[in-house]
Amino acid sequence: MKIFVFGTRGFPGIQGGVEKHCENLYPRFPEGFEITVFRRRPYVTKTARAAAYPRVRFIDLPSGKVKGVEALVHSFLCSLVCAVRRPGLVQVHNIGPGLFVPLLRATGLKVVLTYHSANYEHKKWGAGARLLLRLSERVALTFSNRIIFVNQGLLERQTARVRAKSVCIPNGVAGFEYTAEQRAVEALGLVAGRYVLAVGRMTPEKGFDVLVDAYIRSGLADEGWQLALAGGADHGDAYFRSLQAQGRGKVVFAGVCDAATLRQLYSHARLFVLSSYQEGFPLAMLEAMQAGCDLLLSDLPATRWAGLPETCYFKPGDAGGLARSLSRKLSVPARRYRYSLEGYTWEDVQRKTQRVLEEVCCAQKNGSPQSK
Repeated sequence: MKIFVFGTRGFPGIQGGVEKHCENLYPRFPEGFEITVFRRRPYVTKTARAAAYPRVRFIDLPSGKVKGVEALVHSFLCSLVCAVRRPGLVQVHNIGPGLFVPLLRATGLKVVLTYHSANYEHKKWGAGARLLLRLSERVALTFSNRIIFVNQGLLERQTARVRAKSVCIPNGVAGFEYTAEQRAVEALGLVAGRYVLAVGRMTPEKGFDVLVDAYIRSGLADEGWQLALAGGADHGDAYFRSLQAQGRGKVVFAGVCDAATLRQLYSHARLFVLSSYQEGFPLAMLEAMQAGCDLLLSDLPATRWAGLPETCYFKPGDAGGLARSLSRKLSVPARRYRYSLEGYTWEDVQRKTQRVLEEVCCAQKNGSPQSK
């Protein structure tokens, strides 16, 4: 079964939620599958080029790094290659690349779309880009044979016709259990148990500026509490530079961290904060839960599934409310938490995704209405 995949910058070791999703999903497919992942050449490191997986191969194509253009250029090139190579199925990740689903279908290919987040809600996009992303969403949802949503709330707000061919498969988590090792924590100048941690790309929709503002307002720095932000800048570094200026030397910027370093950071954080304005299904939240962190989260549909107490939530964008929540959380004795993560394993994600892909391929062979 030959599957071509695009809509990700690539993996391994490339920052991003979609990238982590693909890195954890595709190497877990069993024998009988041949998966080709298209990567964006400017993001492919030496480590990524040297990586090898039994049933995964890569095709690295140009994309550039111009915001609003790179995904379109790369996805168009991927679509052309798919039309020539004729895989059994194409899996497209997210709605931006989904603009080319009609082109794939017009060439007779079957398509499964994985919908990670409503990108047009991200603060970094202007009016023109948001309009294009909404158009991409409409055509991708209309023309895809099947759709996988990582967020039940996103699925439920779709039309009946879209819901009929959709399924929700949330993200999984693996490898972030608590560890006593803390050399990476110390190397960053952090004190175990005395810092607040946030993880993600340095983009406006993640709300890191709100978190930094809340941290400074709260006066926690004067009490010896540290704030660590783990993640790299996205397109350009204007937002990142503004965060550095806003932090006034009081914030530790850990940069892009590998999984081993992140595991240590989660394990020894006093509190994990997710300050986003919008999320599909936050992998960083799952990772922090597996490590047993205390949590403080933006009140979003994507963070409510865990059924946490109200004290674990704050209004997105409310720096004053977040400052008060930080002080309240850090005023009580520290403890490790145990969260129910049953069903949120990558093995579950792989098995359910495989079932969807096989159903589409079987429908194609049998000529059922779903395949048309």
